[in-house]
Amino acid sequence: MSVVSLLGVNVLNNPAKFGDSYQFEITFECLESLQKDLEWKLTYVGSATSDEHDQELDSLLVGPIPVGVNKFIFEADPPDTSRIPDAEILGVTVILLTCAYDSREFVRVGYYVNNEYDSDELNADPPPKPILDRVRRNVLAEKPRVTRFAIKWDSDASAPAEYPPDQPEADLTADGEEYGAEEAEEEEEELAEGVEAVADPDAMVDDTAMAGAEVPLVANEEDEDAGSEDLEAESSGSEDEELEEEEEVEGDGDEAMEMDGVEKPNGTNGAAVPHADAIMAH
Repeated sequence: MSVVSLLGVNVLNNPAKFGDSYQFEITFECLESLQKDLEWKLTYVGSATSDEHDQELDSLLVGPIPVGVNKFIFEADPPDTSRIPDAEILGVTVILLTCAYDSREFVRVGYYVNNEYDSDELNADPPPKPILDRVRRNVLAEKPRVTRFAIKWDSDASAPAEYPPDQPEADLTADGEEYGAEEAEEEEEELAEGVEAVADPDAMVDDTAMAGAEVPLVANEEDEDAGSEDLEAESSGSEDEELEEEEEVEGDGDEAMEMDGVEKPNGTNGAAVPHADAIMAH
């Protein structure tokens, strides 16, 4: 909950000449005594395409603040036209009225301002160089845009909740030790099973051939013994063949290693040239 609430802002001299000062009647309510002053600022947006031309017209410290409803007049100087591009003087721009406590902004009020000549002839055919004495401003006071921010005031209880909240106990333990450990083990087991299945293509063929055949629940001991002898005989024969194949592969391996040592031509890595468009919007 905010300790200070803005109740209303009244633009006093409106419309006015471009070179006249700004005057605001500000009403706010304070719910408890404050240790520091409130800082009010008025900023003029000099360009819609860049913040280089923004000007702080004036700032005011208000305090000490009594508890209850308070009202005061805030007067600010007009903008310095030498800091505004000639093409940006006429047309629609923005002024920002802000208030901060202890350098923490808690409310912002934005107004659109229309700058134009005081005659239809000049508006229809404006001169290349603006005639500042003939320019009038009109603040659209009926349609302000108010933005409020939660800040810390004098007491810690008034500080807004942090997001995300602090979790010191959770930070001491790695997430992998508590969360997802079982899932990681299951994934490793499934991956190991998949590797074994690929490494034994004969087993895949046998499984395909056996598909659709009924498997007895209890195997015959004699059949098991005979099957084991055949497997041993086949394995002993295959070992000799594998040794001969390995000798032939070793001879080819030198050529493969020599090919690996050949330098490859350098090519483009396909990386796109970084490109960013900076857009400044007010």
